[in-house]
Amino acid sequence: MLWSSALSGFQSYLVLERNLSSHSIEAYKSDVEKLCYYFTESNPTLMPNHVSSDDLHEFLAWLNDLGLGRGSQARILSGVRAFFRYLVIEGETAKNPADLLESPKLHRKMPEVLSFEEMERVLEAIDLSHPQGTRNRAMLETLYACGLRVSELVGLRISNLYLDVGFVKVIGKNDKERIVPIGASAIKHINIYLTSERNNHQGVQKGHEDILFLNRRGKQLTRNMIFQIVKQATSDAGIDKTVSPHTFRHSFATHLVEGGADLRAVQEMLGHESILTTEIYTHLDIQFLKETIMSCHPMYRFEI
Repeated sequence: MLWSSALSGFQSYLVLERNLSSHSIEAYKSDVEKLCYYFTESNPTLMPNHVSSDDLHEFLAWLNDLGLGRGSQARILSGVRAFFRYLVIEGETAKNPADLLESPKLHRKMPEVLSFEEMERVLEAIDLSHPQGTRNRAMLETLYACGLRVSELVGLRISNLYLDVGFVKVIGKNDKERIVPIGASAIKHINIYLTSERNNHQGVQKGHEDILFLNRRGKQLTRNMIFQIVKQATSDAGIDKTVSPHTFRHSFATHLVEGGADLRAVQEMLGHESILTTEIYTHLDIQFLKETIMSCHPMYRFEI
């Protein structure tokens, strides 16, 4: 089997059998194209069904020599594994040579987090006299109170608000639904926005009638607009940190863990598929404890 026909068959498999999105298919295709290029140049007689684990080790060394980071190498290896799984399914090779390869060890970068006091400063810095101030306060209150992704915030629907019982229904990744509690402060500001601005909005565009937060043209806000609002509020609050909408989500989770929340409950509220993703907040909590003892314990506060 030639590399070109193997790649073409793999792409068809992703479309017809895996039913992946066009974005995911392009990512897999790009990963395997790198593999094809490497062996076509370095070993033109080597066909896909004869690739060994040693050959793939050489391929990974080549990626490293190109200066690709560990995250990029791990992603490419994931695509390569999928490609050889396809060849096994098709009967082109007896075993997957990528199964024995270890992914590059990734160093998880700790996300930026705002303290509760900093979060209060950001929320209070929003100018409520501004035409969209009420909406902006309600949005950022909701972002922090529920730990939402920015895509979940802009897609939040009025019909999914259950404010009388303190919950909202969130549509997360891959259209998965989850129920998240929402605090009294966020409920208050959403109600103010609904009664004073949203319900009086002139010219709501067709198809956006159920969207909670609208722009001035009566349409759903963009992700970029949320970033700009967060950036402005952070600047007005005098916070000297790199803050994005995702910082609100990290702060939500960190404050829960610091307060003793069960990690499984935090996982459920964040909508994480794996508990391993949520466990990063235990590391943040350990750092918080270390900083606390360094600043508060008398044996750490004074030099001997």
